[in-house]
Amino acid sequence: MSSPSDSPACDRVFTIDPVALKYGHGALSELGFEAIALGLRRIFLVTDRRLRSLPPVQTALASLQAAGCDVVIHEITQLEPTDDSFKTAAAAAKEANPDGYVSIGGGSVIDTAKAANLYATHPTGDFLDYVNPPIGGGKAIPGPLKPHLACPTTAGTGSETTAVAIFDLVGARVKTGISSRLLRPTKAIVDPTATYSAPAGVVACTGFDVLTHALESYTARPFTSRPLPDSPALRPPYQGANPWSDGGALRAIVLGGQYLERAVHDPADTEARDWLCFAATLAGLAFGNAGVHLPHAMSYSVAGLKHDHHAPGYQDEKAMIPHGLSVVINAPAVFRFTAASDPMRHLRAAQALGADVEFDEDALDDAGEYLALRLEEMMRATGIPNGLSALGYDHGDIPALVEGCWQQQRLLTLSPVKVTRADLAELYGAALHYWDDTPPAATVPAPAPRKKEKGKKRR
Repeated sequence: MSSPSDSPACDRVFTIDPVALKYGHGALSELGFEAIALGLRRIFLVTDRRLRSLPPVQTALASLQAAGCDVVIHEITQLEPTDDSFKTAAAAAKEANPDGYVSIGGGSVIDTAKAANLYATHPTGDFLDYVNPPIGGGKAIPGPLKPHLACPTTAGTGSETTAVAIFDLVGARVKTGISSRLLRPTKAIVDPTATYSAPAGVVACTGFDVLTHALESYTARPFTSRPLPDSPALRPPYQGANPWSDGGALRAIVLGGQYLERAVHDPADTEARDWLCFAATLAGLAFGNAGVHLPHAMSYSVAGLKHDHHAPGYQDEKAMIPHGLSVVINAPAVFRFTAASDPMRHLRAAQALGADVEFDEDALDDAGEYLALRLEEMMRATGIPNGLSALGYDHGDIPALVEGCWQQQRLLTLSPVKVTRADLAELYGAALHYWDDTPPAATVPAPAPRKKEKGKKRR
């Protein structure tokens, strides 16, 4: 734990607002009980049209109906929500006038339910009023929202535990979001069996979202380095690395390193998918309080500027760059850049992820390489594209990528290294291409740090 700063201008307090959690096989079959316990009789249920006929939604509906609940179903028709899809869901929710909300799906579904709840409960004159600055007005949500039971069907986003709702602001060609503790679901109902039907490509993308959540929250600037808020009410949901979040983040990194590749390569490996689901829950609880930083900040323009990529597992969707892919594609470049801020913390993360490393002075000097190379190894093994160039970007796109990222100040301020536009340009350039295209060996050797000139430190 970082020692409190001697400066009275720095904060010495962090807060934990965990979402109530029900976890385990069969948890979805108890959804009706949970709804009635909250006094919900009329429910606005948000799901994905692809999930509507699959077991998770059918199990949830049967449980709600057996409990006597009246259910209004809203199906989203595309992944990666937009401002228009949020507005559509909010209008439908306002017309339904429910007692509360249930979301069954991935992060897009859960975020849509959060937004529908917000805008139907507290309408505002301009949709951007609640959106994070500098893109939106950052208006405070005026009061509590209606109860929301969030039921994830992917192991990745952690949206069931977080206080944010992310969307694509189509006109501005950038992703942004809404952030408030009041957006946190009332309870997360996490049933690992709901993730079993996810295709391998979806497991890879969402699984790397798990890992980057955990890695970023663990390597974020310490909460003791954050400016003291003018009022306790203004302490942000994302507060920086802290002892409570560190434990969950490190455990999630360990589980991701052990089980992500197995979960991608063998759909029948339910043990791997179970543990990856638990890792997602741990990572969500961790970053929901500590926050995420550069890989996520950079991801929003990566996903927002180009819409012509068809990722494996998402072929039936409109062309897009899935969120987890847009994040991890930046991560190796970022961790090489941030390692100097706290080499020991980066080295611990690399070891937790599975890098073969001994803790000595030389290893500390190469902490960012160990972490980056282990990530690259896992990316190659699970079919993640080789850098931004594989998604259609080139050097000419870097200025636009930088400007889109620069608008994500809420996340950039959590970086352990203060960044400039020039730094971001270098990071996007480094993320264009990572490895040669020779197919990896059947058994990939443990990564070794890259050689560098003596006396030359990496940033």
